[in-house]
Amino acid sequence: MAKSCSIIGILDNGWPGLSGHSRDRLAAASCVIGAGRTLELVAPHLAAQAKQFDMDGALVRVPEWITAALSEGQTVAVLATGDPLCHGIAKLLLEKVGAENIEILPTPSTVQLAFARLGRPWQQAHIVSVHGKDAGEWFSGATPQHGLYALVRAVAEHDLLASFTSRENGPERIARALLAVGYGDELRLSVAACLLLPDEKISANLTLSEAASREFSSPNIVVLERIAPRSRRALFGFEDEEYVQRRPEKGLITKLEVRAVSLAKLALTDDSIVWDIGACTGSVGLEASRIARRGHVWAIEKNAADAANARENAQILRATNYTLFEGKAPDQLDTWPDPDAVFIGGSGGELAGLIQLVLSRLKPSGRLVMNFVTIENLAAATGALAVAGADWEVVQLQAARSQPILDMHRLAAQNPVWIITATRKATP
Repeated sequence: MAKSCSIIGILDNGWPGLSGHSRDRLAAASCVIGAGRTLELVAPHLAAQAKQFDMDGALVRVPEWITAALSEGQTVAVLATGDPLCHGIAKLLLEKVGAENIEILPTPSTVQLAFARLGRPWQQAHIVSVHGKDAGEWFSGATPQHGLYALVRAVAEHDLLASFTSRENGPERIARALLAVGYGDELRLSVAACLLLPDEKISANLTLSEAASREFSSPNIVVLERIAPRSRRALFGFEDEEYVQRRPEKGLITKLEVRAVSLAKLALTDDSIVWDIGACTGSVGLEASRIARRGHVWAIEKNAADAANARENAQILRATNYTLFEGKAPDQLDTWPDPDAVFIGGSGGELAGLIQLVLSRLKPSGRLVMNFVTIENLAAATGALAVAGADWEVVQLQAARSQPILDMHRLAAQNPVWIITATRKATP
């Protein structure tokens, strides 16, 4: 039995590019919904009595229009670009209207066409979309709300990707963003513009610098490819000397051995939301961002020099899922999303209040990990945890590193560190 609502994929070549089945559905529809430019492409072929709804600026009303039409016994056709299930409207409509009422009639995606024009297989490509609200140019420390965030993170994970763009978030801005992150000649950017139109243009294998200084016609698809091998680097556990630190006061850093245990105690997953309070050089938060590569790290540091070092370290590591604020906790924390894991490396004298705040915001299965080198702070922390009714444990860690002495080696002890791991007490 034919379903009453058809979501029909259409490209810029309009009616000639549609299948016979799609044409039949459109010609018979009593209600046709689409963007203004797609409605224009098919208008001469619609039934004279068909009602047309322009969804430009009214996307949220589309399910309502469909539901109302179906309740009146009308047949509905919704026009979508290319494959409606590839970053298209079909997902929303399936959820709101119900799959039992909808048939999907796709046409080739513009991503498929872009790769065809470039003569490249695309089965390995990761697809993203920056076809959203204009969020401005990319900047260091941008949060997941930025319009280019998904693309920038995808470049860190994938060697071949394609992106749907918009007039605001076009190829030029994408290239500038990747240059700002620190990418260079290892990436090539191609643009397939105005596909299936008389002024179609393919710009292949551009450097980021070339793309950043050009203007491209819209609409377009961007294809990004890594042409140089990735540098192989450990996921975490970097040597202390690899981090930019205060000089001449070098040494204000969570040492590798303590860092490794603290990261293990945080029990991170690849999509964890992490808070790093008292970031200093950023070593714990930055290594957490590599483990939680699909999550995000929110960090705060009150010392301006340390904050500058943390930003530089983030740039070196291309940590694009890391946002650092300069200030003293608990400032800014009310604007951060609830965390899966929190690391406190410095409290600025607000320890008891911070612990209470963190426990109130921590997700039910989340963990709070704290490092202390003084007995007084250890006592203050355990006291605050007891008052808060949290479950906690303490590990004392003391490491020693070998040092040369004449033609032999001795062990030089590091300061002992207490590592507290706390969770919210489970409810019966």
